[in-house]
Amino acid sequence: MSTVFGCIADDFTGATDLAGLMSRSGVAVRLRLGVPSDPPEETDAFEVIALKCRTSPVDEAIAECRAALAWLKAAGAEHFFWKYCSTFDSTPEGNIGPVAEALMQDLGTDQTIYCPAFPENGRSIYMGNLFVGQQPLAESPMKDHPLTPMTDSNLMRLLAPQVTKPVGLAAQRVVAQGAEMLRSELTALRAENTAHVVVDAVADADLETIARACWDMPLMTGGSAVAMPLPKIYVEQGLLPADAPKVSAPDLPAETIIVSGSCSQMTRAQVADYAAKAPSLKLDPIDLAANGVGVALAWLADQDLTKAPLIYASAEPEQVRAAQQELGTARAGAVVEDALAQLVVVARTQGARRIVAAGGETSGAVAKALGISDLAIGAEIAPGVPWCYATSAGHEIAIALKSGNFGSETFFTDALNALEAS
Repeated sequence: MSTVFGCIADDFTGATDLAGLMSRSGVAVRLRLGVPSDPPEETDAFEVIALKCRTSPVDEAIAECRAALAWLKAAGAEHFFWKYCSTFDSTPEGNIGPVAEALMQDLGTDQTIYCPAFPENGRSIYMGNLFVGQQPLAESPMKDHPLTPMTDSNLMRLLAPQVTKPVGLAAQRVVAQGAEMLRSELTALRAENTAHVVVDAVADADLETIARACWDMPLMTGGSAVAMPLPKIYVEQGLLPADAPKVSAPDLPAETIIVSGSCSQMTRAQVADYAAKAPSLKLDPIDLAANGVGVALAWLADQDLTKAPLIYASAEPEQVRAAQQELGTARAGAVVEDALAQLVVVARTQGARRIVAAGGETSGAVAKALGISDLAIGAEIAPGVPWCYATSAGHEIAIALKSGNFGSETFFTDALNALEAS
């Protein structure tokens, strides 16, 4: 058999989120960082390709995603999933819609769905409006995101400027009536030439309905949660075995490094919780731009890595804006990503084999710096955040790549405890 389902994720944390949720069903999931250079081999697995294109120029994002699609098609996949963040992180000039249209064109399909809902993590869609907990997206902390500030909660309005074909809605009242009713609604919208359909979801039962209605579409798009029921459906259809071997954690030394570049409200709370009980160092992007990472390297050299020190650049929105005004948005982010990636590589040289990275851009930079090309999915720390196992410079490592908004306030401690228990 060959790959039956191929997934493309727009950042590394989103890819581990997707792979972790699909692994809950007991099927084999392979996670690759970047488009593989080797030709595909026959597998009985869901394949996930992680890209770092969420904030790339549109043409670059499309080219990368098309290359990933071509590799997945060569691996035998016939159905595909375009994964983006559950908070739809994308400005009007963003990549979600353009990539979807490019993939639709390559697949010869005239309709796809958009469902970033993740009820388990407080993301729901009602009448096309995305909510974060009880707040509309545009009133949530996502309004202050340093790269993709979300100033509208309505997914149809967000999507329409990004695409060339009509955008529509499959409302929750339709979803609540089951998979066949949703299929009928999608067929009716297709007859009206509606190519892009936002689908409401307020509970896990809605995700099950959507997956059962759409599993055989050439292309689905959304957050990770709507893909979570798909492995079970594929097993039921006889397309995938359900007896994948369970991944065991390698026996690793205690040396650990934790880094955070995310400035989300939740990550700031997580940093505050952990910094109160472990060694920690805060980085300032303006200082990094002027003076480099020398001070941080000296601090790291003095640390006992068995105490799992934290290095972070997480900051309040007004501090982020000040750095962006001083350095420019792109450079402010880049100096932090580069510094944290360099520090993680140094920590690995000092013996760290357990690594936690918070923030999508940070995680991508860290994984690339470590030279990781593929990951095995291990135990889940929090919904959408698993431990993963890989090889870096010949060393076995465990690495957790956390989206900024995921996890509870005690996430960093929870991560270390989950690894010990696995």
